[in-house]
Amino acid sequence: MKKLKIYLCLIAAAAVAVAAIIGAGVAARGCSELPEPNLPEPKLQSLDYNESTEALNNPDQGFYRPVYVKVTDTEVKPNANINSAARLLHLRMDISAYSSAAGGADKPFTDKALSGFENLLADMRKREKNAIVRFAYAPGFGDMKNAEPSDAVMQGHIIQICSVLNKYESVITAVEVGMIGPWGEMHSSDIANAGHISPLIDAYLGNTENIAVLVRTPKMIYDYLGISGGQIADYKTPTNDKSARLGLFNDGYLGSANDLGTYADRERDVAFLSERNVRLPFGGEVVAPDSKLHDIENCLPEMYALKLSYLNIEWNNNVIDKWKKTFYTESCGNDKHYYGSTAFSYIENRMGYRFVLRRSALGYASGRLYGKLEIQNVGFGNMFKKKQMQIIVADSLGNEVFSGSAGLYGGESDVKFEFECALPAGGYSVYMRICGDESDGAPLYAVRFANGGIWNEGLKANQIGVISA
Repeated sequence: MKKLKIYLCLIAAAAVAVAAIIGAGVAARGCSELPEPNLPEPKLQSLDYNESTEALNNPDQGFYRPVYVKVTDTEVKPNANINSAARLLHLRMDISAYSSAAGGADKPFTDKALSGFENLLADMRKREKNAIVRFAYAPGFGDMKNAEPSDAVMQGHIIQICSVLNKYESVITAVEVGMIGPWGEMHSSDIANAGHISPLIDAYLGNTENIAVLVRTPKMIYDYLGISGGQIADYKTPTNDKSARLGLFNDGYLGSANDLGTYADRERDVAFLSERNVRLPFGGEVVAPDSKLHDIENCLPEMYALKLSYLNIEWNNNVIDKWKKTFYTESCGNDKHYYGSTAFSYIENRMGYRFVLRRSALGYASGRLYGKLEIQNVGFGNMFKKKQMQIIVADSLGNEVFSGSAGLYGGESDVKFEFECALPAGGYSVYMRICGDESDGAPLYAVRFANGGIWNEGLKANQIGVISA
């Protein structure tokens, strides 16, 4: 297969209101190196540029299924939920066998335990599934307090865990620090304080490079950053600092005015996280079925503000059922094409990023295929992992004829691309593929646009038009 020589220019994105376009302010690059031929204006392609209300199953977002995983010296055994149709899984790793306080022994993980964990992630990668991972010493991933070993043992475990996580960055949506307290939710145990939690955070951040690390409350972030209440509003994390990868998981989400103790000052903490979550996943579990906070009319503004990425489909089932029985109406927002859809469908479709191709213009002249795309993110959240962008040209039978890398894509709203290729006479379809990994040349974790009629499952790519050469 002939590879194309591609020149890519990312256009700076304009900031918009709640459904922000990701990548605002990204500087154009590589443009000065492009030749400047006198080419005709590219032709607008005949595609559907409206958002479909179809549910998509894109990587690193959506409703997850929890998976209990028992870790012993000889095996790593997940429960039946590992075979769920859900793409996003929450791996709840029971490591009680490695703490004497939990009835096990204070010791490092065995080689078989580590290889079992690696095999689990390798299988998920093969099936293009993503994982949120949390380790806990509470037996059965249950409600036992004070099940933790010493700080030194926990630090050693984290180093071993990260040695595996780093091999499977495309699989890992986030690692939750966990470890301490019932269910690894970082409360109730005697060591659930900054003196013990901050070193665990640092161990995860220091032994990974590109993986999001999440904690249970904003206070844990503030403690790690060393900032007080008066400094929070003005604090900006340096983008090149490892602490920029530190975010929040909220397992008391929408449960009360302070989300069951998650927030000390909801307005302040949400404002802080809103800026921080631009490049981080955020999610958890909705709770307390009598709360009005998760009524569809009330919860959407904060979901946008916090850039909600994922939720547990199994908890709380009363809240999930309420969303399935209530509807998105004019009182919820101005997405008119969703009027009459259930609250569940709207939230499912908005979690994480959701890209809509808004305009595609292509031209072919002087041996050059060129064009401009406009892509809008209408999701609550962002694509916090940069992915490889590829341009694919296919013949009338759908066979890939040419392809080439177009650089990394981080969710920028406008993309202008030009590339050179010699095409035989005939008609061709042009596609854009955005993927996060490859296995033996096959794309993994490809991103589907929310337009009707443009996704090609065989190519794992979105059609952006047709040309005649």
